[in-house]
This record gives sequence, C-alpha cells and structure tokens, in this order.
Amino acid sequence: MGPRRKVRLEDIARSAAISITTVSRALNDSPLVNARTKSLVWRLAREQNYSFRAYSPPRGEAEAETLALVIPYPQGRGPQLSDPFMLDLIAGVGEAARARGWDLTISHATPNDSEQLPALMQTMRANAVIFLGQSSLHGAFNRLAGKAWRFAVWGAQLPKQAYCSVGSDNVLGGRRATLHLARLGRRRIAFLGDIDAPESMQRREGYLAAMTQSGLTADPRLTVPAHFGIEAAAAAIDALIHRRVRFDAIVAASDLIALGAIRALTRAGMKVPGDVAVVGYDDISFAPYMSPALTTVRQDTLLAGRLLVSKLMNGEETSRGHLSERLPTDLIVRESCGS
Repeated sequence: MGPRRKVRLEDIARSAAISITTVSRALNDSPLVNARTKSLVWRLAREQNYSFRAYSPPRGEAEAETLALVIPYPQGRGPQLSDPFMLDLIAGVGEAARARGWDLTISHATPNDSEQLPALMQTMRANAVIFLGQSSLHGAFNRLAGKAWRFAVWGAQLPKQAYCSVGSDNVLGGRRATLHLARLGRRRIAFLGDIDAPESMQRREGYLAAMTQSGLTADPRLTVPAHFGIEAAAAAIDALIHRRVRFDAIVAASDLIALGAIRALTRAGMKVPGDVAVVGYDDISFAPYMSPALTTVRQDTLLAGRLLVSKLMNGEETSRGHLSERLPTDLIVRESCGS
C-alpha cells in the first residue's frame, strides 16, 4: 500500500460543498464566515486529519456569532456614543442580538473616509458589522457591498445604493413636523441641523416640501447649520438671534439639537412655545420630561435593532441582495409646540 495522500483544502471543500476560499477562511477563523460553516469545516478537517491552527475550539463547536457596532461619524460632527438616541439604538440592536444568541461588541474605530473601511473590515474580529450612520461613506459602502462582508447600515436610503440600510422615513418625518407647525399658524419656521449629514438633509427636504405645501416661503436664512449636540445648536440659535432674523418656530434635526435651541431661546428671554415653537426628532427617553415637554418625531429603535440584526442572519454576504427598509415615523405632540 502506497503512502496515504495528504488531505488538501479541495478535499474539505468538496465534502462541505462550499468553495475553497470559504474553507480557507473558516480554518483561519475569519469573521467573514458564519459560525455554522466554521463548525462544519472544523469537524471535517479533524475527521480527515487536516492540520489547522490550534485556536479553533475543541469538539468542532463554533463560538457564538459576534456582532460589532461601528459609529463612523467624524469626531465632533455626528452623534457620539453618549447621545441618548444612539444609546437607545444600541440597546435595540443589543436586545435583538441577545435574542439570537449573538455576542455584541462596540468598536472603538471611527472610520471617516473611504480608505479606512476595507482595512477595518479585514481586521474586524466579528462575524458581522452594523454601522450606526453613514457620514460621508455612501460610496465606500457601495464598494464594500461588492465584497464578501456581512454588514448593514443604520441610515438614510440614498440614490444608487447597493448596500442594505435600515432607517426612518426622514423626508416624511421632517414634513410632518413642519406641517404641524404651519397648521398652528407659525409662518417663520426655521430648520436647525447638520445639512451635510444624509439623514438631516432628508429631514430638511421634508421641511422644504411642507413649507411649499403650506404656501409659505422658506427663507434661506432660516436653514441654520448645526452639528448634532446641545452646545452647537445653542450657539447657532444665539447667532440667529444676534443677527435679528425673525422666526417663530424651529424644526430641529434631533432632540439634542432641539434641547440646545430651547436653552438658547430661554437665555435670550424668549418663551417656548409662546414666542417660538420647537419640534425635535428621535423621541429620546427624556423628551417627555424636558421643560417644556418636547414635541418630536419618534423613531422606533427596538424595531430598528430587530431589522438590522435580521439582515445579517442568513448567509455570509448579506450586505448584497437585501432590500433596505424605511421605518414609519410618528409625530408625538407635547408642550413645546403649543398644541
């Protein structure tokens, strides 16, 4: 009897009915391969006496799937980890991951250009990644969608989008907030938010559509840029007041921006909603307890978490071929708009 033929990757791939590339990735514990496939490959490798790295778990049992959260906003521009809405969204994803038996990690990485994304995905020790926001990375995400990486994005649905995203109907949300203020007799309605951010930009689109629908003129001076955060919003309203630009209502791109606006108005001796009505966006947990209680557009973070995780459940390349989804938005009327 001649010497026993050495087992090759091709043999394991044939036994598992998968590609040689997937076998190689599984044997190297790549996060691009799901736990079920790794378990199969490791079992076949052991049965066929194929030598592979010792870190693979014994008895062919794969570890739990690991999901990583990444916030790609440039520092100081977008919502930070401490943002109450971001915490609500993380909780929604966490609850959904736990229900599936997945581990959840929050990455310290904050990619802010297209060069960083492929390197991040190659080094990420997770089976799948959820990006909480798009920042300016729409094109980079489109290129990632052509690769064998499992990821989904919380954010706006944009033209010619090749990747899967889950987000609220921002245009409709901005439109509802503005129409409500117009129905209350407000005529000089300002929009306050980061007009370069995709979601905020869509909320402004809804604001402009509602102004036209209500027969109102959208004064360009009343589109007020403000990054996500209380201090930036307060400074923007301070500047608007200093320039003596008249306004009687504000549509804010987030609840924190609305809170900053109310702080600035109060410092200036203006009453909310008597002098200026304010509507936020997100319905963060303390919005009902603000003074006055904040009228806002609610986003369902628990549903968002379930949808984002479900997009990553089946197969290894779920960034492709999965439909993006828009969540419904609800206008929650409280004291800050007067009715």
